[in-house]
Amino acid sequence: MTLPVTLRPEAASDARDAFANLEATRAGLGGRFKTQLAEILERLEATPELYGVLWQDVRAVRFRRLRYLVYYVAHADRVEVLAVLHGSRDASTWQSRV
Repeated sequence: MTLPVTLRPEAASDARDAFANLEATRAGLGGRFKTQLAEILERLEATPELYGVLWQDVRAVRFRRLRYLVYYVAHADRVEVLAVLHGSRDASTWQSRV
């Protein structure tokens, strides 16, 4: 059974900002980010409990070769993405969104 994945507005904004920053750093890097994000969201749709709990009910999955993480909560009826942030960001950034 697959669950719908929803991005909170803050998470969608995080993803847009990350894409823009990476693309400004090096052409094509933003595209790689976008591709990996789509792959992660597909995995979460199919197997949301694949990744361990990081804090309270929040789980996280890392990007390959990029220092970004997707923070999410697996509910019974959906997967809710709280944030898409660089790994160096302060944990309080995503924790405040729970």
